[in-house]
Amino acid sequence: MNRVTKTHMNSAMYFPNMGIAPFFKVTVFEQEHFQGKFLEFTCECCNIHDCGLDNIRSIRVESGAWVGFEHHDFQGQQFILERGEYPNWESFSGSLSYHTERFMSLRPIYCASHHSSRMTIFEKENFLGRSTELCDDYPSLQAMGWFRPEVESMHVQCGAFVCYEYPGYRGQQYIMECERHSGDYQHWRTWGSHCQTPKIQSIRRIRH
Repeated sequence: MNRVTKTHMNSAMYFPNMGIAPFFKVTVFEQEHFQGKFLEFTCECCNIHDCGLDNIRSIRVESGAWVGFEHHDFQGQQFILERGEYPNWESFSGSLSYHTERFMSLRPIYCASHHSSRMTIFEKENFLGRSTELCDDYPSLQAMGWFRPEVESMHVQCGAFVCYEYPGYRGQQYIMECERHSGDYQHWRTWGSHCQTPKIQSIRRIRH
């Protein structure tokens, strides 16, 4: 195997709202089952082609939580990557019916593990309508009392969350972070370039 290392961030970073963020490290491979040319990252990569790989088809997350994107410049489908091994596309796509066999960009998720996670979801855009505060994992929002299958805006006070299109953490994934957009997601289209619907039916916290 050929090895290239990208280590632009070798120590923990400081964020005003978080204190010291944890160290991040991920190894990505050009072929499934950790074969072929590989790279080690401790910081974001907006285009894997610029780093000498054609694609990413398997991943080892050694530290921190990451989000992989289907296209370069952090566009397209999002996939949460927490500590562990992902030998092929099925292992990181999970129950998502959308088929993709590679990542083209990835970045770490800056959420301090010692902080509590908290977010507020709203019935309407621009933080209007009925709302509820969340601080745990919710495999079904409707089962815990949310009155509709949609969420049209949200504010992440601290931490980071993964929001899913369907109950049981299934369907499209959207990564929501307090360190991006100041935690404000005023309209459901800001959740990601792949977002086509405000439907959110389960949410869970991201833990380092």
